[in-house]
Amino acid sequence: MTDDEPTFKALADPTRRFLLDLLFQRDGRTLTELESEVDMSRFGVAKHLRVLEEAGLVVTRRSGREKLHFLNPVPIRLIHDRWIGKYTERRASALADLKHELEAQHMTATDTADRTVQVYRVYIRATAEAIWEAITKPEWAVRFGYRAPVEYELRPGGAFRGLASEEMKAGGAPEVIIDGEVIEADPPRKLVQTWRPLFLGEDYTRLTYEIEDDGSGVCRLTVTHDVTGAPKTAAQVSGAAPDAGGGWSQVLSDLKSLLETGRSLYA
Repeated sequence: MTDDEPTFKALADPTRRFLLDLLFQRDGRTLTELESEVDMSRFGVAKHLRVLEEAGLVVTRRSGREKLHFLNPVPIRLIHDRWIGKYTERRASALADLKHELEAQHMTATDTADRTVQVYRVYIRATAEAIWEAITKPEWAVRFGYRAPVEYELRPGGAFRGLASEEMKAGGAPEVIIDGEVIEADPPRKLVQTWRPLFLGEDYTRLTYEIEDDGSGVCRLTVTHDVTGAPKTAAQVSGAAPDAGGGWSQVLSDLKSLLETGRSLYA
């Protein structure tokens, strides 16, 4: 079975696609909330959600006694980067931009603000140490995603700075475009920090990286971004903003490619 076969199989069912649509509209729903939207038994909905979770398209989190379900768009981004990116990127992007523009006419600020917690997950054939280095070291950060250096003081209370890439500076961007503070640093397993894009004029959000290594040679990287009260930031990191690129999905897809093949997808 290829890496993307579970994704294709999960997306083949219309009920599962509808459940993903519901989570796209508002993330972090319980089984009860999702069941109320589908003409199906609770057991049937749970079974579909389990297939989506096994395919990596849904990530669950516990909040007290509740189990919340989050849409994880990274597997879909990986398919995009494997197939569309090679052959029809320009035409597909034009269609996607048109679709986004038409949908945006029917969206309100509340639609974006409702997605207060975003969860992204990717499996990378690399060591936990390599993934940690790629996230926290400036010499790695310039090789994937937005190619912008980062500076960390990896201790509680330490400073974080996201610097402008050379391309951004050529366009007139200031040296520091994102700032924050380290809350918890447990290399190579967990990094918790605040995160604020200075150009959006919003308050700090909370960003968590979790790296899990089960000894199989493949690590699971989960990025949880709590963007409560910051709708512009929510749109930026999800890729919904017109100038956001692919957001976290694109960044993690590119990181996976770099660590597994030594090459960025967008070089």
